[in-house]
Amino acid sequence: MGKRSLAAVNGEEEVVAQQQQTPGKKSKKIKVEAADETLDETIITEENGGENGEAADETLDETIITEENGGENGEATNGGQPKTRRDLMELPYDTKLSFVSVIANPMANKKLGKKLFKLMRKAGKVSRKTLLRIGLKDVQLRIRKGEKGIVVFAGDVTPIEIMCHLPAVCEEKEIPYIYVPFRTDISTAIGIRRPALMVLIKKHDDFAELYDECEAKIKEQSSPA
Repeated sequence: MGKRSLAAVNGEEEVVAQQQQTPGKKSKKIKVEAADETLDETIITEENGGENGEAADETLDETIITEENGGENGEATNGGQPKTRRDLMELPYDTKLSFVSVIANPMANKKLGKKLFKLMRKAGKVSRKTLLRIGLKDVQLRIRKGEKGIVVFAGDVTPIEIMCHLPAVCEEKEIPYIYVPFRTDISTAIGIRRPALMVLIKKHDDFAELYDECEAKIKEQSSPA
C-alpha cells in the first residue's frame, strides 16, 4: 500500500506519494504541484460596489433616501416617487408634505414657507453666526439660556424621539415655532450643505418687518380654529 504526505518545497505545497516496493528497491516519489492561486486572480466583490472591488460612486446629492412609506434603499413602493435627495428637493412644496412626519404640526403652508426661507436668507446675510442657531444641540442650548426668536423645525426628522420634546419647550418659553417639509429646505435657505434639523432665527432691524410678519402668521396658524 502507498502512503501520502505533504511537504513544503520552495514555498509551494507538494503532495508526496510513496509507493512501497518490494524489499531491496527504493521507494518511488511522485510530486504533484499544488495549484498556484494568487491574490491577483481573486475576485473581490464589495457589498455596495461591483465585481473586482469597484465601489459604487455615491455623492451627497445622489444618496438614496429611505422613506417610511418607501422600500429598502429608498426604493419607492409606487412608481414615480422620488428616490434621491435631489429628487426630494425638486418636488413642489405641496407634494413634499406627503413625506413629513405625523408630528410635524403646525406645518407652514406654501406662502408662509417662502417667507420663512426668505427670512433665513436675510438673517444669514446679516450674520449667520449671531442671528441663526442651527441644529438640535445649538438650538436647545440657546433656548435654555433664554434666547428668543422663531424656531423652524424640519418635518422629515427621524427618529422623531430626538426632538419631539422641543415644541413643548418652545411653548413653555413662549417661543413661536413652525415646521417646514425637509431638512434640506432649511439648509438650502441658510446656505449650508449639511441638512439641518432646525433653526432658531433671531430678530434684527434689517429684516424686522419680515420677522414680525412671519411671527404673526405662525401664531395665527398655530391658534386653535
